Parts: sequence; C-alpha cells; structure tokens
Amino acid sequence: MSRIIAPVAAVVVGLAVVIGVGVGLAIPAAERAVVAAVEWALDEPAQHADTSGVPTEPDKDFGDVQVYDVLADGTLEPAVSGVAPEVWELFVRMVGTDVAGESIIQYRAGDAPDSDTLAYVYQDADPQYWTLAVNLAVADDPQLLVATLIHEYAHVFSFDDGEFVTDAACPTLALLEGCTADDSYLTAFYDTFWAGYSDAVDVENLDPDLAWQFYETYEEDFVSDYAATNLGEDLAESFMTYVIEDAAEGPTVAAQKLRFFDQYPELVALREHIRTELSVELGLR
Repeated sequence: MSRIIAPVAAVVVGLAVVIGVGVGLAIPAAERAVVAAVEWALDEPAQHADTSGVPTEPDKDFGDVQVYDVLADGTLEPAVSGVAPEVWELFVRMVGTDVAGESIIQYRAGDAPDSDTLAYVYQDADPQYWTLAVNLAVADDPQLLVATLIHEYAHVFSFDDGEFVTDAACPTLALLEGCTADDSYLTAFYDTFWAGYSDAVDVENLDPDLAWQFYETYEEDFVSDYAATNLGEDLAESFMTYVIEDAAEGPTVAAQKLRFFDQYPELVALREHIRTELSVELGLR
C-alpha cells in the first residue's frame, strides 16, 4: 500500500541541477570532463520495458512524467521495468534502501532532452518526505547522472526537517523552511563560508544574473558557477564535488568547502559508500 502524499502545494527550495552549470568539477581537476567513457547498463534500451499502468502528469520542466509512489521499503509502485525504475535503483544503491524509503515519498521521471534541468527535489507538505524528479535524458551518461543524484540528495539531508527548529527569534538562519538548528549543516556552512561576505547574494537567491555576478567576484570560493546561486546550492555542489573528487587540496575557499564535510563522520561514510558502490559509474575504476 502506498503512503499518502498530502495534496497541499509543496515548497520547491531552488533545488534543481541545471545542465552546464550544476555539474562543474573544480577541485582539484578544474578542467576534468564530467563525462566518463564507462560501460553502463542503461546505454542499451530495455528489451522488455513495461510502463503500462504508470500514471503520468504534466511537468513544467520535463513535459509528461511517470509518477511512482515510493513505498517504505524503498520499492516503487507500480512495479514495472524500464529506464525510470533503473535510475531509481541507482539512487537506492547510492543512499541505501532504508534511507530511500524513509526520505522519498514520490519519484517522477520524464524524458526531456531539450530541458536545461537534470533533476530536482522538493519537500512534501509533511516535511519529512521528499519528491525526487529526474530527467531520463541524462540516464545514458552515468557519471553525470550519479553526480546529479548526489547533488539532489545533499539537498535532502541538509534541508531535512530535523535540521530546523521552532524558534520565533531565530538566532541562526530564518529560511523559507524555518529556523536552521544551531548544529545543522546549513548553519555551520553559513557561519564558515557565507557570514564573512558583505556583498553576497541572498542566502535564498534564485536570480541567475545576481549569482553570476557573485561568482565572478569570488570565483575561487566556489566549485562551480551554479554553486554561487544561494547557500543551499553551494552546499549541494560542494558535497557533490567532495564525493566524486579524489582529494580537496589547496588553500582556496572552494577547497576548504570540500574539507568542511570531513568533520561529519556520517558524511565521510556516505562518501566512501558512494565511491565504492558506484565506482564504475563514477569512472573510479
């Protein structure tokens, strides 16, 4: 039986990965291409794909999307074959069955080669649950796909409802989702890297022009131009790069952002799990 998705408008927190700006790998191999020539099961069309019975809905980024409920055990309903479920299984391998089932309540899959958006996540009306939407046009590029999923999952764990507290005074960061907890990833990332700017974009900025100006002024502070969009994108891009790069060396602020995650044993363990479990897809072996 599927879990109920509350029919209240969910909040999108600016969490899309955009082609050309959201996947730059800047530390330490600034010019290394994201695409790797590795074998990938999705390179070959599914011979017995069955998407009959999968409901579809219109999506502003991906056109018509297949809509799946995610059950508590991490499986999809309806259970069918095809590229969309294979991409979901990749995500499950990345985060683990329990985490996938506990955090994602709906999975949406579209195929929009002309869209600039690779994927996005947003919280359900019940903030412990999220929807993950993926553009299947990226499914034949394993390294780009995995990097995208890492980025999106960084949003999930950093904007998890447990990362926020009820505090009207809010001595930390008052975001659309609430007041960040004193020991949250976002609070620590802000205090370490954003608090010192006098001319930063707003921490919830969505204006790409303002983000580009900010990036041009402080290029060595960011792992990609997309990271300069806002605080959440900076953390997500930095974590993605932390996972897929071999090391974070050098004195730049961008390199310091990668080393930031070393203070969290759970994120160190997640990095090692992803690099081991998805080593082929990431081109690590």
